[in-house]
Amino acid sequence: MPTFKYIARSRTGEKVEGTVEAQDRRAALLQIERLGQVPVSVFEGGLGAPASATSAGDQKFFKLEWKGSGKARMGLREVLLFTRELSDLLASGMTLGNALHTLSRRKVSRGQDRIVTELRDQIVQGASMSSALGQWPDTFSTLYVSMVRAGEASGQLAAVLERLCHHYERVQEAREKVLMALIYPGIVLSMGVVTMIFSMVFVVPRFSAIFAELGSTLPLPTLILINMSHVLIRYGWLMLLGLFGLWVLARRALKTPAGRHWWHRMQLKMPLVKNIVTANSFAHFARTLSTLLANGVQVLQALAIVEDSVGNVVIAEAVRDARNRVTDGATISRPLAAGGVFPPLLTDMLAVGEESGDMTSALQHIAKRYDSDLDRNVKIFTTVLEPVMIVVMAFLVGFVAISMLLAVFDLTSGLKVQ
Repeated sequence: MPTFKYIARSRTGEKVEGTVEAQDRRAALLQIERLGQVPVSVFEGGLGAPASATSAGDQKFFKLEWKGSGKARMGLREVLLFTRELSDLLASGMTLGNALHTLSRRKVSRGQDRIVTELRDQIVQGASMSSALGQWPDTFSTLYVSMVRAGEASGQLAAVLERLCHHYERVQEAREKVLMALIYPGIVLSMGVVTMIFSMVFVVPRFSAIFAELGSTLPLPTLILINMSHVLIRYGWLMLLGLFGLWVLARRALKTPAGRHWWHRMQLKMPLVKNIVTANSFAHFARTLSTLLANGVQVLQALAIVEDSVGNVVIAEAVRDARNRVTDGATISRPLAAGGVFPPLLTDMLAVGEESGDMTSALQHIAKRYDSDLDRNVKIFTTVLEPVMIVVMAFLVGFVAISMLLAVFDLTSGLKVQ
């Protein structure tokens, strides 16, 4: 029976080397997994060697030239695709090192190619997947790294990656719902602004020149419109520069802790917007906590990860306060309810799960409940916002048209009298 040499990671993340006898490579992989280890490289005796015994050319190929994370990063869609492909390759029996090497040969984008290549190099050199992912915090969140670490410890990395795929698919779906709700109002607003600028810069000046030649007294709305047009033409570049400066200052202010706290608190007070923000945050809280607990992450560590990923500073503070009042083995529903941020429905459903000993299922039901709330609130938001935007733009365009018509009517009436 053939002998296979292998490099793997133990449940504690330590590097392990050994040999197993099996009929083929897939059977060898199964034996290694039964030992509670995560295989990284498997070579049949005499046909290959571990990375430490490769030729000079291979060592050069797999040599890690660490350049720091720099600005290379992957978006949520790219992370989801990477996780899905890696999960499928591992589930098919491929080792982690070979799976990453296969993905590194696919030219997708500059940032993703660099990240996957360096992940492959670190894994081949003996690093754990979780520690390699931790070098890219802008791409792989604390939740992602913690889940992978739990998968390495349990020897079920492929299954954990599959759960991460489902998690990020739901997160992406929630984001797309909000973005799709803003597309139509954004188009209406953009077209309205373009129409107003065109009218003020090209149409109104021509009418004002005609009115000046006739020398008649213009109605007040027409005078206001002509003066607004003159100001926009003369000082438009200053106004544009000022708006750009305000936008830059606002972005910098919102990146500060005080600015983010103010903005997130305002979101929780805005009509319609607060319902979308809270439903999305509560669904994300329940889904993330359920995913972590289902993979064996301790409650306090899971709450710390949820605090970093919930998305709203005010809600994150409530999670942190609850975590500070929770000890291992104690319930978390009461501290969450005491904070006053989480609604009674959520904490009551969570308390039922704690009493039954099935918090994971309770959290999944909570996530579904607030996903439904998110759908409903997004529909309400778009239903209200669309007519409001249309009325506002109709008022602005109508003001321009009526102001011009009033002046024309005055001129024509004066000509009839003469």
